[in-house]
Amino acid sequence: MADKQSSGEILGIPYNFERPSLGRLLSSYWQPGKGMLVEKPFGIGYTLNLANWRSWVVLAVAGGLYYQQKQSGGSAGSEGDPVEDDDGPVEVIVDDD
Repeated sequence: MADKQSSGEILGIPYNFERPSLGRLLSSYWQPGKGMLVEKPFGIGYTLNLANWRSWVVLAVAGGLYYQQKQSGGSAGSEGDPVEDDDGPVEVIVDDD
């Protein structure tokens, strides 16, 4: 049986399942000559390049949204509707015609 490739591309999406080293992990997240997205050091897909200013904007927006959600209580209902935390039984009626 042939050895499986541990890195490559499938349908344009990169993958890498080689055992990561600390140096490769650190260098993959800081690549000044590259764009906002770079290949992940381990796994499937892309990750943010922290050497690109656009990545910091994305992180700031995500952090702001997370902070806003935590401050509002993270309720699932609308502003006027209280969220019920009733885990009691639910009656389901099935009408067989």
